[in-house]
Amino acid sequence: MKEYITRIIDKYLLEWKNDSTHKPLLLRGARQVGKSSAARHLGKQFKYFAEINFERQKEAKTFFMGDIDVKLIANKLARYIDVPIEPGKTLLFLDEIQECPEAIMALRFFKEDYPELHVMAAGSLLEFALENLPTFGVGRIHSLFMYPMTFDEFLDATSNHGIATMRDMADSQHPLDLPFHNKLVEMFRIYLMVGGMPEAVAAWVNTMDFLRCQKVHNDIILTYEDDFNKYKKNANPDLLRVVMRGVCHQIGKPISFTEIARDVRSTNIREALRQLTQAGILTPVVSTAANGIPLDAEAKFHRAKYLFLDSGLLLSVLQLDNTESRQLMELIMVGTPHDLVNKGAITEMVAGLEMVRHKNPIQRQKLFYWEKTGNSTAEVDYLQIKDMTVLPIEVKASTQGGMKSLWAFMREKHLHEAVRCSLENFGEFNYSDPLDNGEMRHVRIVPLYAVGKI
Repeated sequence: MKEYITRIIDKYLLEWKNDSTHKPLLLRGARQVGKSSAARHLGKQFKYFAEINFERQKEAKTFFMGDIDVKLIANKLARYIDVPIEPGKTLLFLDEIQECPEAIMALRFFKEDYPELHVMAAGSLLEFALENLPTFGVGRIHSLFMYPMTFDEFLDATSNHGIATMRDMADSQHPLDLPFHNKLVEMFRIYLMVGGMPEAVAAWVNTMDFLRCQKVHNDIILTYEDDFNKYKKNANPDLLRVVMRGVCHQIGKPISFTEIARDVRSTNIREALRQLTQAGILTPVVSTAANGIPLDAEAKFHRAKYLFLDSGLLLSVLQLDNTESRQLMELIMVGTPHDLVNKGAITEMVAGLEMVRHKNPIQRQKLFYWEKTGNSTAEVDYLQIKDMTVLPIEVKASTQGGMKSLWAFMREKHLHEAVRCSLENFGEFNYSDPLDNGEMRHVRIVPLYAVGKI
Protein backbone atom coordinates (compact mmCIF):
# COMPACT_ATOMS: atom_id res chain seq x y z
CA MET A 1 0.00 0.00 0.00
CA LYS A 2 1.18 3.52 -0.73
CA GLU A 3 2.57 5.54 2.15
CA TYR A 4 -0.35 7.93 1.73
CA ILE A 5 -3.50 7.55 -0.33
CA THR A 6 -4.84 10.75 -1.85
CA ARG A 7 -8.08 11.71 -0.13
CA ILE A 8 -10.93 13.95 -1.25
CA ILE A 9 -10.26 16.22 1.72
CA ASP A 10 -6.72 17.00 0.47
CA LYS A 11 -7.98 19.46 -2.13
CA TYR A 12 -9.90 21.44 0.48
CA LEU A 13 -6.99 21.40 2.91
CA LEU A 14 -4.66 22.77 0.24
CA GLU A 15 -7.18 25.52 -0.58
CA TRP A 16 -7.23 26.44 3.10
CA LYS A 17 -3.44 26.51 3.23
CA ASN A 18 -3.26 28.88 0.23
CA ASP A 19 -6.02 31.21 1.44
CA SER A 20 -4.48 34.48 2.62
CA THR A 21 -7.46 35.03 4.94
CA HIS A 22 -7.45 31.53 6.43
CA LYS A 23 -9.00 30.88 9.83
CA PRO A 24 -7.91 28.17 12.28
CA LEU A 25 -9.18 24.88 10.86
CA LEU A 26 -11.09 22.22 12.77
CA LEU A 27 -11.05 18.82 11.02
CA ARG A 28 -14.07 16.89 12.24
CA GLY A 29 -15.13 13.28 11.83
CA ALA A 30 -15.34 9.92 13.56
CA ARG A 31 -12.29 8.26 15.07
CA GLN A 32 -9.81 6.57 12.69
CA VAL A 33 -11.15 7.96 9.42
CA GLY A 34 -7.73 9.43 8.60
CA LYS A 35 -7.81 12.96 10.02
CA SER A 36 -4.30 12.87 11.50
CA SER A 37 -2.81 11.33 8.37
CA ALA A 38 -4.40 14.03 6.21
CA ALA A 39 -2.97 16.72 8.51
CA ARG A 40 0.53 15.22 8.34
CA HIS A 41 0.27 14.97 4.57
CA LEU A 42 -0.65 18.65 4.40
CA GLY A 43 2.28 19.36 6.71
CA LYS A 44 4.64 18.36 3.92
CA GLN A 45 3.58 21.56 2.13
CA PHE A 46 5.22 23.58 4.93
CA LYS A 47 8.84 23.94 5.95
CA TYR A 48 7.96 22.82 9.47
CA PHE A 49 5.23 20.60 10.91
CA ALA A 50 4.54 20.98 14.62
CA GLU A 51 2.22 18.31 16.06
CA ILE A 52 0.82 18.26 19.59
CA ASN A 53 -1.28 15.26 20.65
CA PHE A 54 -3.14 16.07 23.85
CA GLU A 55 -3.75 12.40 24.65
CA ARG A 56 -0.04 11.57 24.55
CA GLN A 57 1.49 14.91 25.56
CA LYS A 58 -0.78 15.74 28.47
CA GLU A 59 1.64 18.31 29.87
CA ALA A 60 1.02 20.55 26.85
CA LYS A 61 -2.44 21.32 28.23
CA THR A 62 -0.88 23.56 30.87
CA PHE A 63 0.27 26.05 28.20
CA PHE A 64 -3.38 26.90 27.53
CA MET A 65 -4.35 27.53 31.15
CA GLY A 66 -4.98 31.02 32.49
CA ASP A 67 -4.81 34.13 30.32
CA ILE A 68 -4.56 33.27 26.63
CA ASP A 69 -1.63 34.78 24.77
CA VAL A 70 -1.48 32.67 21.60
CA LYS A 71 1.91 33.99 20.50
CA LEU A 72 3.37 33.04 23.88
CA ILE A 73 1.62 29.65 23.70
CA ALA A 74 3.09 29.02 20.24
CA ASN A 75 6.55 29.93 21.54
CA LYS A 76 6.21 27.50 24.45
CA LEU A 77 4.95 24.70 22.18
CA ALA A 78 7.87 25.24 19.81
CA ARG A 79 10.34 24.81 22.64
CA TYR A 80 8.37 21.86 24.09
CA ILE A 81 8.56 19.79 20.89
CA ASP A 82 11.71 21.45 19.51
CA VAL A 83 10.11 22.46 16.21
CA PRO A 84 10.14 26.10 15.00
CA ILE A 85 6.65 27.65 14.83
CA GLU A 86 6.88 30.51 12.36
CA PRO A 87 4.06 32.20 10.42
CA GLY A 88 3.93 31.08 6.78
CA LYS A 89 6.46 28.30 7.39
CA THR A 90 4.84 26.09 10.03
CA LEU A 91 1.63 24.09 10.25
CA LEU A 92 0.69 23.81 13.93
CA PHE A 93 -1.48 20.70 14.35
CA LEU A 94 -3.35 20.18 17.63
CA ASP A 95 -4.53 16.56 17.64
CA GLU A 96 -7.07 15.01 20.02
CA ILE A 97 -8.00 18.55 20.99
CA GLN A 98 -11.15 17.36 22.76
CA GLU A 99 -8.81 16.42 25.64
CA CYS A 100 -8.03 20.12 26.17
CA PRO A 101 -11.17 22.31 26.07
CA GLU A 102 -8.99 25.35 26.79
CA ALA A 103 -7.17 24.73 23.51
CA ILE A 104 -10.50 24.60 21.66
CA MET A 105 -11.44 27.94 23.19
CA ALA A 106 -8.01 29.32 22.25
CA LEU A 107 -8.54 28.65 18.52
CA ARG A 108 -10.58 31.82 18.12
CA PHE A 109 -7.72 33.91 19.51
CA PHE A 110 -5.32 32.55 16.90
CA LYS A 111 -7.60 34.17 14.32
CA GLU A 112 -7.77 37.44 16.25
CA ASP A 113 -4.19 37.76 17.51
CA TYR A 114 -2.05 35.52 15.29
CA PRO A 115 -3.93 35.21 11.95
CA GLU A 116 -0.77 34.69 9.88
CA LEU A 117 -0.03 31.33 11.58
CA HIS A 118 -1.62 28.17 10.11
CA VAL A 119 -3.33 26.32 12.97
CA MET A 120 -5.21 23.07 12.44
CA ALA A 121 -6.96 20.88 15.02
CA ALA A 122 -8.71 17.50 15.04
CA GLY A 123 -10.27 15.19 17.59
CA SER A 124 -12.28 12.06 18.19
CA LEU A 125 -15.88 12.43 19.34
CA LEU A 126 -15.07 16.11 19.28
CA GLU A 127 -18.74 17.06 19.07
CA PHE A 128 -19.29 15.91 22.66
CA ALA A 129 -16.59 18.30 23.87
CA LEU A 130 -17.95 21.17 21.77
CA GLU A 131 -21.38 20.83 23.36
CA ASN A 132 -19.83 21.63 26.74
CA LEU A 133 -18.49 24.95 25.49
CA PRO A 134 -20.78 28.00 25.34
CA THR A 135 -18.92 29.16 22.22
CA PHE A 136 -15.77 27.98 20.56
CA GLY A 137 -15.33 30.77 18.06
CA VAL A 138 -18.23 30.68 15.63
CA GLY A 139 -17.22 32.78 12.64
CA ARG A 140 -13.56 32.67 13.60
CA ILE A 141 -12.97 28.95 12.98
CA HIS A 142 -13.33 27.00 9.73
CA SER A 143 -14.62 23.40 9.89
CA LEU A 144 -14.21 20.54 7.44
CA PHE A 145 -15.86 17.14 7.84
CA MET A 146 -13.96 13.97 6.97
CA TYR A 147 -15.25 10.43 6.34
CA PRO A 148 -13.92 6.94 5.63
CA MET A 149 -12.51 6.24 2.18
CA THR A 150 -14.85 6.42 -0.79
CA PHE A 151 -14.89 3.67 -3.40
CA ASP A 152 -12.71 5.90 -5.60
CA GLU A 153 -10.14 6.18 -2.82
CA PHE A 154 -10.35 2.42 -2.30
CA LEU A 155 -9.57 1.87 -5.99
CA ASP A 156 -6.58 4.17 -5.62
CA ALA A 157 -5.39 2.32 -2.52
CA THR A 158 -5.64 -1.04 -4.31
CA SER A 159 -3.81 0.28 -7.41
CA ASN A 160 -6.82 -0.08 -9.71
CA HIS A 161 -6.16 3.16 -11.53
CA GLY A 162 -6.78 1.71 -15.00
CA ILE A 163 -10.35 0.59 -14.41
CA ALA A 164 -11.07 3.83 -12.52
CA THR A 165 -9.91 5.82 -15.54
CA MET A 166 -12.05 3.76 -17.92
CA ARG A 167 -15.07 4.17 -15.64
CA ASP A 168 -14.63 7.93 -15.59
CA MET A 169 -14.67 7.99 -19.39
CA ALA A 170 -17.98 6.09 -19.56
CA ASP A 171 -21.50 7.50 -19.38
CA SER A 172 -25.07 6.52 -20.14
CA GLN A 173 -24.48 6.68 -23.88
CA HIS A 174 -21.04 5.08 -23.74
CA PRO A 175 -21.18 2.08 -21.38
CA LEU A 176 -18.08 0.23 -20.27
CA ASP A 177 -16.63 -2.78 -22.05
CA LEU A 178 -17.77 -5.88 -20.21
CA PRO A 179 -14.32 -6.84 -18.76
CA PHE A 180 -13.98 -3.40 -17.11
CA HIS A 181 -17.56 -3.52 -15.83
CA ASN A 182 -17.10 -7.01 -14.34
CA LYS A 183 -13.85 -6.00 -12.64
CA LEU A 184 -15.48 -2.93 -11.09
CA VAL A 185 -18.39 -5.04 -9.81
CA GLU A 186 -15.87 -7.43 -8.26
CA MET A 187 -13.99 -4.55 -6.60
CA PHE A 188 -17.27 -3.07 -5.33
CA ARG A 189 -18.12 -6.39 -3.66
CA ILE A 190 -14.72 -6.34 -1.96
CA TYR A 191 -15.29 -2.73 -0.91
CA LEU A 192 -18.59 -3.70 0.74
CA MET A 193 -16.69 -6.25 2.87
CA VAL A 194 -13.56 -4.20 3.63
CA GLY A 195 -15.22 -0.80 3.91
CA GLY A 196 -13.32 2.47 3.88
CA MET A 197 -11.63 2.71 7.29
CA PRO A 198 -7.97 3.35 6.37
CA GLU A 199 -6.57 0.70 8.73
CA ALA A 200 -8.92 -1.95 7.31
CA VAL A 201 -8.06 -0.94 3.75
CA ALA A 202 -4.35 -1.22 4.59
CA ALA A 203 -4.95 -4.68 6.06
CA TRP A 204 -6.67 -5.77 2.86
CA VAL A 205 -3.95 -4.39 0.59
CA ASN A 206 -1.20 -6.05 2.65
CA THR A 207 -2.85 -9.44 3.29
CA MET A 208 -5.89 -9.86 1.00
CA ASP A 209 -7.45 -11.51 4.06
CA PHE A 210 -11.03 -10.66 5.02
CA LEU A 211 -10.52 -12.14 8.49
CA ARG A 212 -7.64 -9.73 9.13
CA CYS A 213 -9.91 -6.85 8.09
CA GLN A 214 -12.59 -8.21 10.38
CA LYS A 215 -10.22 -8.02 13.35
CA VAL A 216 -9.51 -4.38 12.52
CA HIS A 217 -13.25 -3.67 12.33
CA ASN A 218 -13.85 -5.34 15.69
CA ASP A 219 -11.10 -3.28 17.32
CA ILE A 220 -12.51 -0.03 15.92
CA ILE A 221 -16.03 -0.81 17.16
CA LEU A 222 -14.67 -1.55 20.63
CA THR A 223 -12.72 1.72 20.53
CA TYR A 224 -15.88 3.63 19.67
CA GLU A 225 -17.77 2.01 22.52
CA ASP A 226 -14.92 2.68 24.95
CA ASP A 227 -14.99 6.32 23.86
CA PHE A 228 -18.61 6.60 24.98
CA ASN A 229 -17.46 6.09 28.58
CA LYS A 230 -15.41 9.28 28.40
CA TYR A 231 -18.48 11.42 27.90
CA LYS A 232 -20.82 10.32 30.67
CA LYS A 233 -21.71 13.94 31.38
CA ASN A 234 -23.27 14.23 27.95
CA ALA A 235 -24.59 10.75 27.28
CA ASN A 236 -25.53 7.38 28.69
CA PRO A 237 -22.75 5.08 27.36
CA ASP A 238 -24.87 1.94 27.63
CA LEU A 239 -27.74 3.53 25.72
CA LEU A 240 -25.37 4.76 23.00
CA ARG A 241 -24.13 1.19 22.53
CA VAL A 242 -27.66 -0.21 22.41
CA VAL A 243 -28.85 2.43 19.93
CA MET A 244 -25.77 2.11 17.70
CA ARG A 245 -26.19 -1.64 17.46
CA GLY A 246 -29.96 -1.34 17.07
CA VAL A 247 -29.57 0.95 14.08
CA CYS A 248 -27.29 -1.60 12.42
CA HIS A 249 -30.16 -4.09 12.45
CA GLN A 250 -32.53 -1.61 10.78
CA ILE A 251 -30.44 -0.40 7.86
CA GLY A 252 -32.58 0.55 4.88
CA LYS A 253 -35.84 1.15 6.72
CA PRO A 254 -37.34 3.89 8.91
CA ILE A 255 -36.06 3.51 12.44
CA SER A 256 -38.31 1.81 14.96
CA PHE A 257 -37.63 2.83 18.56
CA THR A 258 -39.38 -0.21 19.99
CA GLU A 259 -37.11 -2.53 18.01
CA ILE A 260 -34.08 -0.79 19.55
CA ALA A 261 -35.29 -0.88 23.16
CA ARG A 262 -38.86 -1.39 24.34
CA ASP A 263 -38.25 -0.19 27.89
CA VAL A 264 -36.49 3.10 27.05
CA ARG A 265 -38.33 6.38 26.52
CA SER A 266 -38.41 7.55 22.90
CA THR A 267 -36.99 10.94 23.88
CA ASN A 268 -33.88 9.22 25.27
CA ILE A 269 -33.43 7.12 22.13
CA ARG A 270 -33.91 10.21 19.98
CA GLU A 271 -31.20 12.01 21.97
CA ALA A 272 -28.82 9.07 21.56
CA LEU A 273 -29.45 9.10 17.80
CA ARG A 274 -28.67 12.82 17.73
CA GLN A 275 -25.43 12.31 19.64
CA LEU A 276 -24.31 9.43 17.41
CA THR A 277 -25.08 11.62 14.41
CA GLN A 278 -23.06 14.49 15.87
CA ALA A 279 -20.18 12.07 16.47
CA GLY A 280 -20.19 11.14 12.78
CA ILE A 281 -21.14 7.51 13.41
CA LEU A 282 -24.65 7.78 11.95
CA THR A 283 -26.07 9.75 9.01
CA PRO A 284 -29.85 10.33 8.96
CA VAL A 285 -31.87 10.07 5.78
CA VAL A 286 -34.94 12.18 6.52
CA SER A 287 -38.39 11.81 4.98
CA THR A 288 -39.61 14.85 3.04
CA ALA A 289 -42.68 15.75 1.00
CA ALA A 290 -40.29 17.07 -1.69
CA ASN A 291 -42.69 19.53 -3.26
CA GLY A 292 -39.78 21.88 -3.95
CA ILE A 293 -36.46 23.12 -2.68
CA PRO A 294 -34.93 23.25 -0.17
CA LEU A 295 -35.81 19.67 0.66
CA ASP A 296 -35.61 20.22 4.41
CA ALA A 297 -38.42 22.79 4.24
CA GLU A 298 -40.93 19.91 4.33
CA ALA A 299 -38.77 17.38 6.15
CA LYS A 300 -40.28 15.11 8.80
CA PHE A 301 -37.28 14.87 11.11
CA HIS A 302 -39.09 12.43 13.39
CA ARG A 303 -39.26 10.03 10.43
CA ALA A 304 -35.82 8.89 9.31
CA LYS A 305 -33.64 6.02 8.19
CA TYR A 306 -30.05 5.91 9.38
CA LEU A 307 -26.83 5.01 7.59
CA PHE A 308 -24.00 3.51 9.61
CA LEU A 309 -20.52 5.00 9.19
CA ASP A 310 -18.97 2.14 7.22
CA SER A 311 -20.05 -1.12 5.60
CA GLY A 312 -17.12 -3.09 7.04
CA LEU A 313 -17.92 -1.84 10.55
CA LEU A 314 -21.60 -2.69 9.97
CA LEU A 315 -20.69 -6.31 9.25
CA SER A 316 -18.61 -6.36 12.42
CA VAL A 317 -21.56 -5.23 14.54
CA LEU A 318 -23.88 -7.74 12.88
CA GLN A 319 -21.52 -10.58 13.77
CA LEU A 320 -23.30 -10.75 17.11
CA ASP A 321 -26.22 -12.12 15.12
CA ASN A 322 -24.36 -14.88 13.32
CA THR A 323 -27.25 -15.80 11.04
CA GLU A 324 -27.86 -12.27 9.77
CA SER A 325 -24.16 -11.57 9.33
CA ARG A 326 -23.45 -14.85 7.52
CA GLN A 327 -26.36 -14.41 5.11
CA LEU A 328 -25.32 -10.86 4.27
CA MET A 329 -21.69 -11.83 3.66
CA GLU A 330 -22.77 -14.71 1.41
CA LEU A 331 -24.98 -12.32 -0.53
CA ILE A 332 -22.08 -9.89 -0.98
CA MET A 333 -19.58 -12.53 -2.03
CA VAL A 334 -21.58 -14.89 -4.25
CA GLY A 335 -25.07 -13.41 -4.69
CA THR A 336 -26.22 -12.31 -8.12
CA PRO A 337 -25.90 -8.55 -8.78
CA HIS A 338 -29.71 -8.40 -8.94
CA ASP A 339 -30.14 -9.99 -5.50
CA LEU A 340 -27.29 -8.02 -3.96
CA VAL A 341 -28.99 -4.76 -4.86
CA ASN A 342 -32.61 -5.70 -4.21
CA LYS A 343 -32.10 -7.87 -1.12
CA GLY A 344 -29.01 -6.31 0.45
CA ALA A 345 -29.84 -3.07 2.26
CA ILE A 346 -26.09 -2.59 2.63
CA THR A 347 -25.89 -1.52 -1.03
CA GLU A 348 -28.51 1.19 -0.47
CA MET A 349 -26.57 2.33 2.58
CA VAL A 350 -23.23 2.51 0.74
CA ALA A 351 -24.85 4.43 -2.13
CA GLY A 352 -26.02 7.05 0.37
CA LEU A 353 -22.62 7.20 2.05
CA GLU A 354 -20.94 7.72 -1.32
CA MET A 355 -23.28 10.64 -2.05
CA VAL A 356 -22.43 12.29 1.28
CA ARG A 357 -18.69 11.80 0.91
CA HIS A 358 -18.57 13.37 -2.54
CA LYS A 359 -20.33 16.55 -1.38
CA ASN A 360 -18.58 19.67 -0.16
CA PRO A 361 -17.10 18.92 3.30
CA ILE A 362 -17.56 22.43 4.71
CA GLN A 363 -20.75 21.36 6.46
CA ARG A 364 -22.41 18.21 7.72
CA GLN A 365 -24.47 17.04 4.76
CA LYS A 366 -28.12 16.02 4.82
CA LEU A 367 -29.83 13.20 2.95
CA PHE A 368 -33.53 12.88 2.18
CA TYR A 369 -35.97 10.28 0.89
CA TRP A 370 -39.63 10.26 -0.07
CA GLU A 371 -42.34 7.94 1.13
CA LYS A 372 -46.06 7.63 0.72
CA THR A 373 -48.04 5.77 3.35
CA GLY A 374 -51.65 4.65 3.54
CA ASN A 375 -53.53 2.22 1.35
CA SER A 376 -50.78 2.25 -1.26
CA THR A 377 -47.20 2.66 -0.03
CA ALA A 378 -44.30 3.95 -2.10
CA GLU A 379 -40.73 5.00 -1.39
CA VAL A 380 -37.86 6.62 -3.31
CA ASP A 381 -34.49 5.91 -1.71
CA TYR A 382 -32.73 9.27 -2.12
CA LEU A 383 -33.49 12.78 -3.33
CA GLN A 384 -30.84 15.23 -4.49
CA ILE A 385 -30.96 18.71 -5.95
CA LYS A 386 -29.56 19.07 -9.46
CA ASP A 387 -29.92 22.22 -11.56
CA MET A 388 -32.42 23.60 -9.00
CA THR A 389 -34.70 20.60 -9.52
CA VAL A 390 -35.40 17.54 -7.38
CA LEU A 391 -33.57 14.46 -8.74
CA PRO A 392 -34.95 11.13 -7.47
CA ILE A 393 -32.41 8.32 -7.09
CA GLU A 394 -33.46 4.69 -6.75
CA VAL A 395 -31.07 1.96 -5.64
CA LYS A 396 -32.65 -0.95 -7.45
CA ALA A 397 -31.94 -3.70 -9.96
CA SER A 398 -35.36 -3.86 -11.56
CA THR A 399 -37.13 -3.71 -14.87
CA GLN A 400 -38.74 -0.51 -16.07
CA GLY A 401 -42.21 -1.69 -15.14
CA GLY A 402 -41.11 -2.70 -11.65
CA MET A 403 -40.21 0.81 -10.53
CA LYS A 404 -43.71 1.75 -9.39
CA SER A 405 -42.58 3.99 -6.52
CA LEU A 406 -40.33 6.03 -8.78
CA TRP A 407 -43.06 6.50 -11.39
CA ALA A 408 -45.56 7.48 -8.69
CA PHE A 409 -43.17 10.10 -7.30
CA MET A 410 -42.28 11.57 -10.70
CA ARG A 411 -45.95 11.66 -11.68
CA GLU A 412 -46.96 13.45 -8.46
CA LYS A 413 -44.09 15.99 -8.61
CA HIS A 414 -44.19 16.48 -12.41
CA LEU A 415 -40.57 15.39 -12.88
CA HIS A 416 -39.01 13.88 -15.98
CA GLU A 417 -35.44 12.97 -14.95
CA ALA A 418 -34.29 10.28 -12.51
CA VAL A 419 -31.34 8.02 -11.71
CA ARG A 420 -31.31 4.29 -11.06
CA CYS A 421 -28.28 2.93 -9.22
CA SER A 422 -27.59 -0.77 -9.56
CA LEU A 423 -24.84 -3.18 -10.53
CA GLU A 424 -25.81 -2.83 -14.16
CA ASN A 425 -23.55 -1.13 -16.70
CA PHE A 426 -24.05 2.52 -17.59
CA GLY A 427 -27.19 3.10 -19.62
CA GLU A 428 -30.45 4.96 -19.96
CA PHE A 429 -34.05 4.42 -20.98
CA ASN A 430 -37.28 6.29 -21.53
CA TYR A 431 -40.58 5.24 -19.99
CA SER A 432 -43.99 6.25 -21.27
CA ASP A 433 -46.20 6.53 -18.18
CA PRO A 434 -49.62 5.04 -19.02
CA LEU A 435 -51.11 6.65 -15.89
CA ASP A 436 -50.00 10.13 -16.97
CA ASN A 437 -51.23 10.37 -20.56
CA GLY A 438 -48.08 8.70 -21.84
CA GLU A 439 -45.80 11.36 -20.32
CA MET A 440 -42.16 10.46 -20.99
CA ARG A 441 -39.72 9.83 -18.14
CA HIS A 442 -35.97 9.63 -18.71
CA VAL A 443 -33.85 7.48 -16.40
CA ARG A 444 -30.06 7.31 -16.31
CA ILE A 445 -28.56 4.05 -15.06
CA VAL A 446 -25.53 4.76 -12.90
CA PRO A 447 -23.62 1.73 -11.58
CA LEU A 448 -23.10 1.61 -7.84
CA TYR A 449 -19.38 1.75 -8.48
CA ALA A 450 -19.90 5.23 -10.01
CA VAL A 451 -22.33 6.84 -7.53
CA GLY A 452 -19.77 9.56 -6.82
CA LYS A 453 -20.12 10.70 -10.43
CA ILE A 454 -23.87 11.46 -10.32
